[in-house]
Amino acid sequence: MASSEFTFSIKRTPLDENYVPAENTRITTNFANLARGESRQENLRNTLRMIDNRFNSLAHWGNPKGDRYAVELQIVSVEMSLAPGEGTDSFPLIEILQTTIVDQQTGERTDGIVGNNFSSYVRDYDFSVVLPAHMKANPGAFAPADFGDLHGKLFRHFLNSAAYRANFGKPPVICLSVSSNKTYHRTGEEHAVLGLEYGNDAFSPTDEYFAKMGMKVRYFMPQGSVAPFAFYHVGDLTADYTDLELVSTISTMETFQKIYRPEIYNANSPASEEYQPSLKYQDYSLTRIVYDREERSRLAVEQGRFVEERFIEPHRALLDQWSANFAA
Repeated sequence: MASSEFTFSIKRTPLDENYVPAENTRITTNFANLARGESRQENLRNTLRMIDNRFNSLAHWGNPKGDRYAVELQIVSVEMSLAPGEGTDSFPLIEILQTTIVDQQTGERTDGIVGNNFSSYVRDYDFSVVLPAHMKANPGAFAPADFGDLHGKLFRHFLNSAAYRANFGKPPVICLSVSSNKTYHRTGEEHAVLGLEYGNDAFSPTDEYFAKMGMKVRYFMPQGSVAPFAFYHVGDLTADYTDLELVSTISTMETFQKIYRPEIYNANSPASEEYQPSLKYQDYSLTRIVYDREERSRLAVEQGRFVEERFIEPHRALLDQWSANFAA
């Protein structure tokens, strides 16, 4: 099968205080989890305010009152269509966020970075179905050699697609938490916006998974942050994006991480030169935003099974053939 027979369509949904998750949205997704329950609108309003405040604190030049900029967010939902006659019209593949920077002083609107948060049904399948089954059958073993291969190829195919090129001018940057299984150390390098750079001695499983997606990783702790972030990127992170674009990603993802991993990103003291993140750390503050972390973990397993039943198993032969013939 020619890879061109896998095609993509893109839908956009504003992420504002009136956002309601669509039926096919992964409910474990950061923004979807916030938009549920009695506190949904207050959650969203407070989250967006936190993003704007953090953006203005970082983009302080020409911004004496700290209120010049606002960040607008759109949820980019990507569906993949198989070849005609394969028994399905489309399958929800990934969801990412795109930022738009609004200069409230000049009225100018500028595209920020696409990527930011990264949500993937197939990744749920890999980490919540494939990996636990492999570890159970092989106690003490690492992930299987082909772990993440299909997901990585589907992602790279999307980045090379006409749909991606028509909608986005630059490759994505995905910003995630650093791994609690690794120790990070400062390199001595510092970027004007990204802040202090960290390195580690070995890739984490997440780093290796993103490498199969064609993405490299660098770790930075921005000024005013208390822990480094992992920035996954395709090209040159520090040269390909403007300062304001980078600020849009930092402000968005730091806000989410303060809510979801307060032990690391809302700690009351900053990371030292040698730093190992821990979700067992007790000296941290909570935001006023309601979030159910246990529910999110449980639902990831349910959604992994959904992928297995609705996408992987019905089309396994087709997907295996496509994957074997895929050329990066």
